[in-house]
Amino acid sequence: MVLCKATLKDNWGVVAGSMSRRVLRKGPGALSLSYQHTLAGPAICAGVGLHSGQRVRLSIRPAPVGTGIVFVRTDVDGDNRVPATAEAVTQTRLCTVIVNDAGVTVATIEHLMAALAALDVDNAIVELDGPEIPIMDGSALPFVQLLDRAGRRRQEAVRQYIEILDTVEVVDGDKIARLSPADRFEMAFEIAFPTPVIGRQRVDLAVTEASFRRELADCRTFGFLQEVNALREAGLARGGSLENAVVIDGDRLLNPEGLRRPDEFVRHKALDAVGDLYVLGAPILGRFEGIYAGHALNNLVVRALLAQPQAYRLRPLTMDLAQTG
Repeated sequence: MVLCKATLKDNWGVVAGSMSRRVLRKGPGALSLSYQHTLAGPAICAGVGLHSGQRVRLSIRPAPVGTGIVFVRTDVDGDNRVPATAEAVTQTRLCTVIVNDAGVTVATIEHLMAALAALDVDNAIVELDGPEIPIMDGSALPFVQLLDRAGRRRQEAVRQYIEILDTVEVVDGDKIARLSPADRFEMAFEIAFPTPVIGRQRVDLAVTEASFRRELADCRTFGFLQEVNALREAGLARGGSLENAVVIDGDRLLNPEGLRRPDEFVRHKALDAVGDLYVLGAPILGRFEGIYAGHALNNLVVRALLAQPQAYRLRPLTMDLAQTG
């Protein structure tokens, strides 16, 4: 059973006041987070879909103010535009899948969405000639590097933030996803697995562009060998390999290069959550906490928030947002 509950906290005035006094200091050419941004030019790559196994060509292009993140299936005739919205998420088994009214889908959007969110890209058209975003190395780092090469351009429109006013929580057994008030975007995640390769891990950080690059971006997706075999029999994970996923067999890590970080597993779950939350269409001023959560609960808490208008508000920043860490 899934429970949704909101707890009123009368502290939104303090949150708003503290945010308006903070200033971003990053030197010449820094982004002004009071404004919307798009890419300065196109970013193009190709790779294999994790589940489909298909090779896909991907092109991320600049978009006008107010576009948001829109995926376009160039291999599909007719209505091939799939906006990344909370309502468009229709499947969350192992990845996040979005669909439009014509039934056109785009799968495994979360790593690219995390990179776009962390690098403050508000508007972009993502063209792809297949059903799934390339998995690349299993992390968001290749997409961060791709966006860096393209560059970012400020647009002359005010950026709206989703300020969390009340706590919204979704519970499914021992799994929890929660959004609560905070004066910045904070991410806390906890996981526990019986294998000593993972054990119990927790990460808690303020998510900024700098901290995302340093703490989360390079952390790869992971899975268990017995599950991979079952998924392949079900027609999934066809593009998975040790080059794009961390694979565990019982008490052994199969990747010969080892882990990028001792707690790479929980950091990847936090990376996923950054991407899953960005289907809200705007950056968050608030704290997300996930306990044993995944794509399904991430989307459920997003939908729970939108179903409770008193729990949030859209607001611009009168000054630039501080970015520390």
